[in-house]
Amino acid sequence: MTTSTIDGVRSAIASRQTTATGLAQEFYTRIRREDPEIGAFLTLCEERALAQAGRIDRMAAAGEALPPLAGVPVAIKDVMVTRGVRTTAGSKILDNFIPPYDCTAVARLEAAGAVILGKLNCDEFAMGSSTENSAYGAVHNPRDKSRVPGGSSGGSAAAVAAEMAVATLGSDTGGSIRQPASFCGVVGLKPTYGRVSRYGLIAFASSLDHIGPFAKTVKDVALVLGTIAGRDPMDSTSAEVPVPDYVAELEKPVRSSGEALKVGVAKEYFGSGLDPEVRAAVEAAIQKLAELGCEIVQVSLPHTEYAIPAYYIVATAEASSNLARYDGVRYGFRAKASNLSEMYRLSRDGGFGIEVKRRIMLGTYALSAGYYDAYYLKAQKVRTLLTRDFDEAFKKVDVIAAPTCPTPAFRLGEKVNDPLAMYLADIYTVTANLAGIPGISVPCGENHEKLPIGLQLFARHFDEATLLRVAHAYEQARNT
Repeated sequence: MTTSTIDGVRSAIASRQTTATGLAQEFYTRIRREDPEIGAFLTLCEERALAQAGRIDRMAAAGEALPPLAGVPVAIKDVMVTRGVRTTAGSKILDNFIPPYDCTAVARLEAAGAVILGKLNCDEFAMGSSTENSAYGAVHNPRDKSRVPGGSSGGSAAAVAAEMAVATLGSDTGGSIRQPASFCGVVGLKPTYGRVSRYGLIAFASSLDHIGPFAKTVKDVALVLGTIAGRDPMDSTSAEVPVPDYVAELEKPVRSSGEALKVGVAKEYFGSGLDPEVRAAVEAAIQKLAELGCEIVQVSLPHTEYAIPAYYIVATAEASSNLARYDGVRYGFRAKASNLSEMYRLSRDGGFGIEVKRRIMLGTYALSAGYYDAYYLKAQKVRTLLTRDFDEAFKKVDVIAAPTCPTPAFRLGEKVNDPLAMYLADIYTVTANLAGIPGISVPCGENHEKLPIGLQLFARHFDEATLLRVAHAYEQARNT
């Protein structure tokens, strides 16, 4: 590939070393060569991509100032609607759905000059931790094709890792950006809840869903976040909070004038179940931050052990509500039936996969009469306690460091028949979604099988600037 970073693409196009059209065609050539063994893409939108690339080339030829993502080849997780381009959410129930409008995040990328190559494979309705739940086949990890790329944004992480896109968008409900980033050895960011509009994101769990970027570097993630962040009148949950210049913030040192950023380490993230090689890599990364001048501080997040059960009550309850709209009437798959109720039942039975059905049933049970207080209400109370844990910790520190996942990427099929084991893969990531704080995964090493390991960092609400600053400092130090 001639370019693999956003700066590289922009400078190559601006200097006429290449064209946006030529670059897009080069990426399509690579996709057609590499993706049959990986399965990251579900739909290509070549006509749309080349039309956008042509606009960028005309601007460059005329000597006009190029937009920030001019000609950058990107791809979109297939849970974000794209006008005129099939959007399935990885489900047969939306197999023939062609949206009439664009997701806000997608529209902002294109307005900034990005070239949308296509739509990426994912767990059905973003429900999964391995991208094995897609109705269109599993995604394979480019680093080891016998292993999963993580989920549910496995296609988004794999596309960047295999250099089939410079950057991608994913969604994160319980770790679905950070966990695949860790498994595939790329950078993945989940912003604060409300930082990026969810308008056009097909809902899984509305109070937990986040849109965020994948890329090879922290700087590229910062550039994409700066493009898609900000208040959107189409999304009432998007926050009216100023968006800083994230790239400028990267250059600030982690220690200046005697003041050091404080990095918290919570013992709850280093207990039993953590792979020894993952522990060693993450502890080495924390030591590297100390060498850069950060002050390492021990903190406690005492309610962490309740995060998985609380998350899977809240998430499934919201999924049960959100997925009620797929009934075979307005859009998507419709089964042949003799009456209306039979059509509802057969359409949902034939359109949804087993994991989606499992979560709908769990959520419906948790919300049912007699169980609401015992399960859903109690889970929301635990969610409040987890948020308070982070609030207390951030009174002492600027960021918190932890493993992204307890293990490196596991083998395809290894956990597919054990839902509980699969759910526990999210043990270090779901807390950030429940609390709504930002989190990032940055590569921090490999195990003895050359499988990537991720360092996870958390920060205060809407303090992505500090999060990215620390992640960038670590990335630069590790790469020198």
